[in-house]
This record gives sequence, C-alpha cells and structure tokens, in this order.
Amino acid sequence: YGADSVSQIVTFGTMAAKAVVRDVGRVLDLGYNFCDQLAKLVPFQPGRHITLRRRTNPKDEQTIYAREVEPLINQREEKEEEVRELLELAERLEGLTRNVGMHAGGVLIAPGKLTDFCPLYAAEGSASVVSQFDMKDVEAVGLVKFDFLGLTTLTILDWTLRYIKRLDPGSTLALDAIPLDDTEAYLIFANAKTTAVFQFESRGMRDLLKQARPDRFEDIIALVALYRPGPMDLIPDFIARKHGKPFDYPDPRVKSVLAETYGIMVYQEQVMQMAQLVGDYSLGGADLLRRAMGKKMPEEMAQQRSIFREGAAKSGLPQAKADELFDLMEKFAGYGFNKSHAAAYALVAYQTAYFKAHHAAAFMAANLSAAADETDKVKQFYEDARTSGLKVLAPDINRGEYRFVPLDTQTISYGLGSIKGTGESAIAAIVAAREQDGPFKDLFDLCERVDKRIINRRVIEALIRGGAFDAIDDHRARLLASVGIALGAAEQAERNAQQVSLFGGVDEALHARPHMVDAPRWDQRVFLREEKAALGFYLSGHPYSAYREEIGQFVRTTLDRLAPSGGEYGQGAQSVLIAGVVESMRFQKTQTSRMAIINLSDGLATQEVTVYGEIFEQYRQIIIEDAVLVMEVKVRNVRRGGGDEAEAVFMRINAEKIYDLNAARNRYARGVRLTCNGQSSAQKLKELLAPYRNGPCPVSIVYHNRSASCEIELGEAWRISLHENLLQSLAAWLSEPNVTIVYDGQRNA
Repeated sequence: YGADSVSQIVTFGTMAAKAVVRDVGRVLDLGYNFCDQLAKLVPFQPGRHITLRRRTNPKDEQTIYAREVEPLINQREEKEEEVRELLELAERLEGLTRNVGMHAGGVLIAPGKLTDFCPLYAAEGSASVVSQFDMKDVEAVGLVKFDFLGLTTLTILDWTLRYIKRLDPGSTLALDAIPLDDTEAYLIFANAKTTAVFQFESRGMRDLLKQARPDRFEDIIALVALYRPGPMDLIPDFIARKHGKPFDYPDPRVKSVLAETYGIMVYQEQVMQMAQLVGDYSLGGADLLRRAMGKKMPEEMAQQRSIFREGAAKSGLPQAKADELFDLMEKFAGYGFNKSHAAAYALVAYQTAYFKAHHAAAFMAANLSAAADETDKVKQFYEDARTSGLKVLAPDINRGEYRFVPLDTQTISYGLGSIKGTGESAIAAIVAAREQDGPFKDLFDLCERVDKRIINRRVIEALIRGGAFDAIDDHRARLLASVGIALGAAEQAERNAQQVSLFGGVDEALHARPHMVDAPRWDQRVFLREEKAALGFYLSGHPYSAYREEIGQFVRTTLDRLAPSGGEYGQGAQSVLIAGVVESMRFQKTQTSRMAIINLSDGLATQEVTVYGEIFEQYRQIIIEDAVLVMEVKVRNVRRGGGDEAEAVFMRINAEKIYDLNAARNRYARGVRLTCNGQSSAQKLKELLAPYRNGPCPVSIVYHNRSASCEIELGEAWRISLHENLLQSLAAWLSEPNVTIVYDGQRNA
C-alpha cells in the first residue's frame, strides 16, 4: 500500500493510581520495597476507575476511592511524613498523560497518504510512525482499523529453535516439519503437564485435559473451541463419546462432517457444511445462514428455515425432520467457534507441547526469558523446570547472559536480565567485558573492567543481592558493603593508569587495592529477603525452613498434604492447623466488608487462603508479606460454575484464627528451657527476662556446674511472653542450643 499509507495507532499512557505512587516514589528516591508496599494498598478491580483522590461525587459508582476501600492508606499518611509527601504529589499528578505508546495490534491502511487524514508521530531514532489520533479518533475521521494479533508464544517458539541450533549446530528442525502424531507431545496434554503450553495452562483446562486425555490433533482443536462459556456445556458429552459412549448422527449424510467431534457440532464450519449437504445450500448461502444464526435475527431466521426446508425436501427429508435438524443447527451455531481460528491456536499449542516433550531445556529457557520481567511467571516456570528434571543454575556473573539460555539438554543458565535493577545494556556490557578479557576474578576486577557510564552502583548491588557473585565470593553482605569502595578504586585506577613513578616504571602504591569492608554475614532470613527483593522469589532456600522443625512440633499438616475434611462439600469440616510464609497477598472488597487472599507457602507447596470480613479486620496488622503465620483453617471442596459455564470443583481454605510467630509460640508452647552453667549470671538472666514478664509461658532452668546439675522451674511471677527479640537475646547470651522452646504434642493433637 506504500509506506505513506500505513501506520500503527497511538496509545496514551496515564499516571494511574498504582503507577503514580511508584513513579513519585522513585523520583523522591524512596526505597523500592517502601513504594511497592504502598502501591499494593491501592485496590484493583477490572472495569472500574480507581483513584487516590477523596470522593467528590457521592453518586459516582464507577469510581473506586482507594482511601475508602483501604483505610491503611490514611493511617500511614497520618503517621509517616514520607507517605504524606508522596501521596500529596501523587494526587496532583494522577491522571496526567505519562507517555506515548503504540497500540499492540491496531494498524491503519489508508487509500492515500495518511497525512491527508491525520497527523503522524515518530519516536526519536525510530523509522516507524504512529497516528497522533488514538483508536477512537481515527475512526471518527473515517479511517479503518485492522487488528493484527501478536503472540509472545511465537517469539518463544523462535527463541526455542535458535537455542536448539545453538546446542546442536547441525539441527535442521523447523516448525513446519514437526510431526503432528508425536506420542510424547500428546502425553504432555494427557497428563496435564501444560505449564508454558499455549492455551492450556489454566487450572480448568488442566482438569479438562485429565478427563479428555487427547491423543490426536483433532482433539486439541476441539478442546480449544469448547473451553469457553456456552460450549462448556458440551464438554461432558464430548469426553464421554471420545471414551466410547455410543452416539448417533442427526443425519447419516453428516457423518463425514461430525465424525472428528464425535457427532457434536463444535465449529461454525460444520454448521455450514451440514447446510450444504442436507439443505442444498451453496457455500456462500451457508455463510449467510451461519451469520443469521449467530446474530439470532428472527426475520432472517424464518427466511433461512424456509430455504433449508426446500433444500432438504429435494433429498426426500420430511419437513418435521428438516425442522428438527434446523433447530439443532441453530442451537449449536450460537455456540459454534471458527474452526480455522481454533486450528491455528491448536497448532501453536501442539508446537509448544512438542518442544516441551523433546527440547525441554531450550523451550523452558525461552519461556523464562520471555517472562523475565514477570516475577510470578518466572517462579512458575522455574518450579516447573525443576519438577520436570531440568537444572536451572543460580545467577552467575561469569556465566550468565541477559536471557536464560540452555547450556545442555538438561541445564539452563539463569538470565541476569531478570534480576531487578539491571537492564539489557548493563548486562551486555558485562558480557562484552567478560568475553574480551576472561572471567571476573572479584568485585574490584569487575568494577575496573566495565563501563561505569552504563553499569552503576545500583546494577552491581542488584547482582550481588541476586547471588550473581556467589561463585567468586559468597559473602553477600561484605560485597554489598564494599561496592562504593570498589567503584571508587576503579575510578582512581583509571586516573592513575597513565601516571608513572618519578624514577621510572609503575608506582605500585598508586595501583594498590583497598581492603573489602568487614561486614558480618547475613542470617538466613536477611539473606533470603534480599534475594527475593532482587529476583522476586526465593531461589537459594525458603524462609520457612528456619522454623520448620520448631513449628512442626505443633503444626502436623504440611501444605502439600492439605485436603478437605467433613462431607463432600465441607459440611461439618474440622479445623486444621497450617503454617507458612506469606509469599504474596491481594485484597478485595465484598458487599459488606473486605477480604484478603493470601498465598501461603511452606517450601513444599503454596496454597491460597481466604480471610473474610471480621477475621480479616481482627488480624490485618499481622498479614504482611514475608511474615511467618500459623492459621486455624477449614478446608472445603467448593462447586463453581454451572449455567453457561462448566461446573468445576476446587479446594477452598478459609482462615478462622491467625497467629504471628510470637503469638503462636505463646499459644502452643508448654514452656521454655534454658541451659546454664556456673559461669552464667543470674542478674543477666533477670535483666533479659524482666521486660517480658507476666506472660503465659513458664521458664525452667537446667543448671549445672562441676559437681552437680538440676532443673529449676521459675515461679508464676516469672512466666514470660515468648517474643523473637527475647529468644534472640537469650541465644546470643547462652548460645542457640541452650535455648529450647518445649511444645506438648498431646495438647495440640
């Protein structure tokens, strides 16, 4: 059409409520976690306008006022000056146009020069142009929009092929050469191991796959078409017929049309073919029938029924039978999906399943790379890769590239670009320096060799937190404390590079490196918290591991073994005790109150726990990310769906009581036992215990010296509250093995 006649369409990004909090916080140089926690307080509800501003129109029901839904915003604003300053600026900036973007799929094609119809915009350094009118305005001036769908999955497939050829340069594998009858690929579907498989990742689709157990390409096409509101009603019959339930065709002539879907009309094309075979329609006429049925136009439908009767009569079909068949076609046409569309999606789905079955490392590396900026997806793909037998190596400054890449058929190198705070140009500069002069020896070596205009302190600190330096120095606290010194030494080294001694030669004093800062190692909790801040999830371990042995003495059910109790749908369900770390949470407003949905993880599994109404209000102060919580919950099976949707059964966990670690210890501990020797000071013990007296927990002292030992239980006046700070102080004084919390298994069985 000519470059002058084609462009994409502009979009205008605005500073919405969540985004403006993050933007203002970044400009004010507030910490990422601080801004992230505040932004997460802003509620989210699709289709509704959410604002930080206070209500001005009491009748405005389409707007959600964040302060009314989440009182914590007002509370933090009153107590914290930084929050007050941030929100004051955010309110003034909210709603302003933030940036100019490009519509994902909208393309304009004009009959002449586009500049005759609308102004155009080109970003600096870009050859492509976009309209300066948005999608509504370009229609208003008479232009036609075309929508071209772009799928990330197509990029993933391309990267997968590149990775396969990287591992095997002689490979000639091509997408159009993949066989459509591969047994291993169909087992991926039949076993519902479909993480990263296009269109088949959802829980509902996995449940469907386990029942249907597809074993041919036609089944994949049909499942894509059926898994939508409306056609879902056909799924149970489709599955039963696939697995041998007898069925009849509505007319013997349509067997060739309906055989692949077991006598069920799934596609619009099938309705058209039936009209052609039975009603003597032309294909053009059949398409008009399809449109009339889909739009349910009464007058046109009456006309089409008459045409169908006449055509059916030519082949001797009675009018009553013709009407019966027409009614059946009309019913299914409302459900019918375009088969060509479903087949295209099914082909992409099959290709992803084939790669997962035969080239798992290349395929999962491509998926991890495509999701590098989406923490939840990276974690999901990482866990799936591990459970599938792949090894995903930790980030490594001397091995990693910007993307995740396969090192062999079973091993994936972690993508350094997925570490928060890095960026493609910074990682490219690190890789270039490494390829030019070999692996980095230490932090000072890296700082000296990289371009400091591209790689700043923030990038290096992010790499340290993410563990990218562990292979050369695993003391992350010391490395982090020494970044400033290392960068300063590198800059000084550059200034000294051309200087020589007064007596000739190189002056060694000018090039001597300073010492690293002597910082204490992080404990496990800090280590994992910093790692999660960089990677978005726990990679080296799980924070619950430090408490597993202790909490396991009174919490007997791990999250991977949690199951409904009571009747089929939870009638008479018994309370069960569970524990874990809050990985993430979201808040929702119900008609009468608010609720929290918590992702609780114990390192073995992650479960979604719902906290309703009064219970949420009672415990909201302790429901915070990374907190260790113990919960009394009821677990039920719940029905969902019916009507226009297929019915599904899933497990729901409702919290009834919630304890933080301190409260759980005080609730379930029988006492605390302290082991002392003759060198221990009674006065020191009194000083440590005094601030925590008048609690529920008795204290016993196991005392021993050279000649004797005994166990003494302190009196009622010295019962204490078990608090983390007290336990840490006692452990620092007596050493950790000499401080034991005693739990009574019988009491909590």
